[in-house]
This record gives sequence, structure tokens and C-alpha cells, in this order.
Amino acid sequence: MFWLNIGIIILAAIVVSIYVREKVKAYTVKSVLIKTFASFLFIAVALVSAYHNGGHIINPFIILGLLFGLSGDIWLDLKYVYPKEDKIFSYAGFIVFGIGHIFFITGMYLEFFNNAHILYAILPFIGSVVVSLINLLLAKPLKIYFKDMTAISLIYSIMLFSLPLCSLSLCILYSFSNITLNMLFAAGIIFAVSDLVLSKTYFSEGHEKLFDFILNYLFYYSAQFLIAFSIFFL
Repeated sequence: MFWLNIGIIILAAIVVSIYVREKVKAYTVKSVLIKTFASFLFIAVALVSAYHNGGHIINPFIILGLLFGLSGDIWLDLKYVYPKEDKIFSYAGFIVFGIGHIFFITGMYLEFFNNAHILYAILPFIGSVVVSLINLLLAKPLKIYFKDMTAISLIYSIMLFSLPLCSLSLCILYSFSNITLNMLFAAGIIFAVSDLVLSKTYFSEGHEKLFDFILNYLFYYSAQFLIAFSIFFL
């Protein structure tokens, strides 16, 4: 099962490379379909991992979170294919990705919290609000302009930063001895970096370059495959 997952990840790397090449040439439905297939592969890794670990409560939450991630991939790419519907597709992408993070976090706490002190649950969410507000305050100096999407961007940011902070909290609870939690923590950080790159691409000028696309997808798919593979080690 381990090597099956490795094979799927290698295939995904090839598909993502093809997708980036297609997207650079033109924003088309074809490129959306290629990206959708690449995203389906991280769900395949999660399904293999869930089958391998023998059934844990976190499994369906990780799979559902990844399914919402796949949906978000579709919505956010369609904004390029149909630019007149940009705002609708952007909102849809933010919403479904946010819901995906909620599934990840819920699954983690159901699996690992085990009636620990409530501060392990509360402090990460307080931290995510603080970090999100700082991120919003830094947007203007960094020439990032959310405009009428400021509110949804802030809400999504809170959910985004909750993932690494919640997984960090649980890592501390387990003294960083749990491989799954360590992988989820790493994935949360990488996911946040990916979205910070993406925010510059979406909300500032001069950042829709090949390097930005490659960097974003490198971090994004690394995070999603880490999340999918993490439950293999339960």
C-alpha cells in the first residue's frame, strides 16, 4: 500500500506538470479537467491510506476535506475560463476550501483530542484570528487589494491558519511523537504558504507569472498529498 501511494503521487506530479503547461498556454476547460484529475489523485491516496489503517474516525473527515478541495480547484480555475463570473467562482472557491479545512480540523480533534485540556482547542482558534488580522493589516503595504472580497478573505484566512495552529496544538499534546499529526502540521504550514502566494496572484498586479503558478501548485499539491498520506500512518 505504501508503494501504491508513492506511485499515485509520482503520477500526480506528472499530471500537475502537464496542467501548468496547459494553463500557461490558455485558460480552458481542458486545463480545468487536467487539474481535476490531479486533485482526484490526492483523494485516491487518502482512500488507499484509509483502507490501510483499518478504520479510524478521522478517515471520512480527511476524505471529505479533500473532496471539498477538489471542488475548490474547479471553482477557482473556472474564474479564469469565464472571467465575467469571476466573483461568483472566487466566492465558491473560498467557501468550499474553508469547509474543507473545517473537516480536517474536526477529524483531528475527534481522533486525537481525547478529553485533553480545553486550551488545546481554544488557543489555536484565538491565534488564527490574530494572525488573520495581522495578515489583513499587511495586505496594503504588500500591495494586495482584496476590495469587496475583504470579508470573505478574512473569514477564509481564519479557517486557513486554524489548520496549522490546531495541528500544532495537538502535536504539542502528543510531544510531536505522532507521525500523522506531524504531517498534518507540516501540511497546514505549506497550505498557508500556498495561499499566501495565491493571494498575491489573485489580488495584486504583476504576479501572474509562471514562477508564481509553479510555486503555488508546488506548495498546494504538496500540502494536499501530505494530508491524504498522513492517515496511512495511524
